[in-house]
Amino acid sequence: MIIPKLSGKIIFGCDYNPEQWPETIWQEDMRLMQRCGVNLVSVGIFSWAKLQPSADTWNFDWLDRVMDLLAEHEIFACLATATASPPAWLTKQHPEILPLTRDGKTLFPGSRQHYSPSSSAYRKAAATLVEKIAERYQDHPALAVWHINNEYACHMQECYGEESTQRFRLWLKNKYKTLDSLNEAWGTAFWSQIFGDWDEVHPPREAPYFSNPTQQLDFKRFTSDAFLDLFLMEKEILRKRTPEIPITTNFMGFFKPLDYHRWAKEVDFTAWDSYPDPIDEKAARQTHAAGNDLTRSLKPDQPFVLMEQASSAVNWRDINLPKRPGLMRLISLQTVARGGDGVMYFQWRASKAGTEKYHSAIVQHVGAENSRVFREVEKLGAELKQLAPVSDSRVQAEVAIVFDWHTWWSLEVDSRPSKIDYPAGANQIHDWFYRQNIAVDFVSPDADLARYKLVVTPSLYIVDDACAASLKAFVEQGGTLLATYFSGIVDENDHAQLGGYPAKLRDLLGLWVEEWHPYSTGQGNRIRSFDGNSSYDCELWADIAHLDGAEPLASFEEGFFKGGPAYTKNDYGKGAAYYLGTRLKSEGLDWVLRNICYQSAGIEPALTLPEGVESAIRTNENGEFLFLLNHTDAAQTIDLSARSGVNLASGEHLSGTIEIPPLDVFVIQLQ
Repeated sequence: MIIPKLSGKIIFGCDYNPEQWPETIWQEDMRLMQRCGVNLVSVGIFSWAKLQPSADTWNFDWLDRVMDLLAEHEIFACLATATASPPAWLTKQHPEILPLTRDGKTLFPGSRQHYSPSSSAYRKAAATLVEKIAERYQDHPALAVWHINNEYACHMQECYGEESTQRFRLWLKNKYKTLDSLNEAWGTAFWSQIFGDWDEVHPPREAPYFSNPTQQLDFKRFTSDAFLDLFLMEKEILRKRTPEIPITTNFMGFFKPLDYHRWAKEVDFTAWDSYPDPIDEKAARQTHAAGNDLTRSLKPDQPFVLMEQASSAVNWRDINLPKRPGLMRLISLQTVARGGDGVMYFQWRASKAGTEKYHSAIVQHVGAENSRVFREVEKLGAELKQLAPVSDSRVQAEVAIVFDWHTWWSLEVDSRPSKIDYPAGANQIHDWFYRQNIAVDFVSPDADLARYKLVVTPSLYIVDDACAASLKAFVEQGGTLLATYFSGIVDENDHAQLGGYPAKLRDLLGLWVEEWHPYSTGQGNRIRSFDGNSSYDCELWADIAHLDGAEPLASFEEGFFKGGPAYTKNDYGKGAAYYLGTRLKSEGLDWVLRNICYQSAGIEPALTLPEGVESAIRTNENGEFLFLLNHTDAAQTIDLSARSGVNLASGEHLSGTIEIPPLDVFVIQLQ
C-alpha cells in the first residue's frame, strides 16, 4: 500500500497543468478525467512563478480552486512542491543561483532546472515556497501524496560555480577529515597535485589534460548528494506538517548523474518516467522492462509507480513516431506486470504553447471526442479498475544483476583502457533473462543476496572489501555467481588493485588477470568450448587470464593469448563462481547463461512461451497473478499446462491451451 488514500486500487492519472488554461476548461477536465477513470493527478510541478509572482506576493487562489475541484470529483492530488523551475524574479535578484558548466559558462533562464543545487539563495527560496504550500494544503481532502521537485538533474547535471566549490570542500572534509587522507585517496603525489590547504581544492573544471580520476569520481558522488540534500530539505518540511502523507519524486531509470540506490532509501515509494522509442518496438519493450525492474528493485518489498509516459509521440527526438494502436496499453500493462501499482502520463491536456506543445497527451489538440489516443486511454482506465486485486502484490525474483552507479561513473572517467558502456553491458544480460521470462532484480554491491539463487556482476570495476565479502558469502552458502570482464580492478578510491586482477575476488573466481586486449568496432575474437563442440564470436574486450584453481570451460581461438581461458568455473564452498572474460554476441551469451541459469542455479521460467510473448507473476494475499503480454502482430497459442485461472478483464475461466490476440494482454488470477 504505497498511497493509503488509494489503497486497493491501481493508480491511474497524469500531470495536470491547469495554470496553462482558462478556468472555463477546468470543469470539462474533471468530467473527462472521471470518464477515463483518473484517480490521481500531479499538480503544480512548474507553477512556482504562478504561485509566487514576486518575492513578497503569493497567489494560491487558483490552486485552491483546482484542489477543491479535484476533491469534489473524487480525484486525488499528487501535489508538487513546484521547485523545479525558479521564477524570473528570483534569478534576477540572485543571479548566483544560475549554474556554471565545467568550462565556466553560465546556464541562463529560458528552459527549466536553471539552478545550482549548492545555491543558498535557491535553497532559502525553495524552502519558503515548500513551507507555504505545506501549510496551506496539509489538511486538504484531495492531498494524497507529495511530489518533490521533478526529474532531479535531468537537464542541469553538474555545477562548477563558487558555491558548489565551497560545498564540495565541505563534503570532502566530512568524508576524509584531513588533507592527508584526501591526498592519499586522490593519489595527489602523481603530477604534483598535493594539497596543502582546503582552499586549494576545486571541482574538476576544464583543465589542459585529463583531470585527477578520483577527483572526478568524488565530484560525481558529491553532486548526487547535493541534489539529494535538496530533496531531504523539502522532505523534512513536508514530513513535519503531514507525517501520514507519502513523499516521492520521479526517477528516470538508468540515469547516470544520481545514485538511485542511495536516493531510494529516502523516498516512501519509487516512481519513474519512461519514454521508450516506438521506432524500434523490440528494443523499446526491453528498455521499458529493464527500467521497470530497476525501479522495482530499488525498493523491492513494495510496488512502484510509472509517473510519466507518453500517450503517443514525444517531441524531442529527430523523428517522433506515434505509438500505434494497442502499443500504449501494452507498454502500460508491462509496468503493472513487473510490479507497478500505478500508470500515469505526461500530461493531461496537450499544451498550446511552449517547448512541449507537440508532446502527446491524454487530451490531444483535436480534443477528446475526435482522438483515438483518448479512446485508448479511456479503455485502459476501465481495465485497470478490473485489475484492482493485483494491487499491493510483489514480483519474486531469483536472479539479481549487480548495478553500481560508482562503477558507472568511474568507468566513464578519462583515461581508461577502452570505452565500456556499463549500462549497455548490464542490459545485455537483462535482455537474455527478459526473453526467457525469468524475473530479475537490479541490486547494489552491498545488497543482501540471500534471497537469490543467481547473481550476475557485469564489469564490476569497483570492488571494495564489503562487496567482496558479500559475494564470497553468497557463493559459499550455495549461490551461483557470474562475473564478467574488467571486474575487481580498483577499490572505492579508483586505485588499481595490485598483484593481479580481480584482486579481492581472485580466490572466489580461481584465476588472475594479467592484462587486457580491447577491440575496436568491427574487431573481435572467438571462444571455443573445451569439449570442442561449440564456438562463438566475442567482441569489445578480452581478459588475458591465468587459472589458479578454476576449471576452464572455453578458450580464445585467436591472438597471442590463443588457448587462454575465456570462460571458467570455480567451485567455492557450496556454490560455484563463473567468470566470462569477454563480451559474447547473442548466440554465445545464450550458451553461457543457459548453462549457468538452468543447470548450475536450477532456475527455469514458469511457462514455455513463443518468442515475443512476455510473462510475469505477481503474488499477494489474493493469490498469484499471471501476466501474458503478446508483443507480436499475430495471435499466439499458449499452453498453460497445469495452471488455470480467471481472466480479470473478461471474467472468463482459462485452462489448457489458450490463444492471445496480437498486441493483447491477459491477466489471469491463478487458481
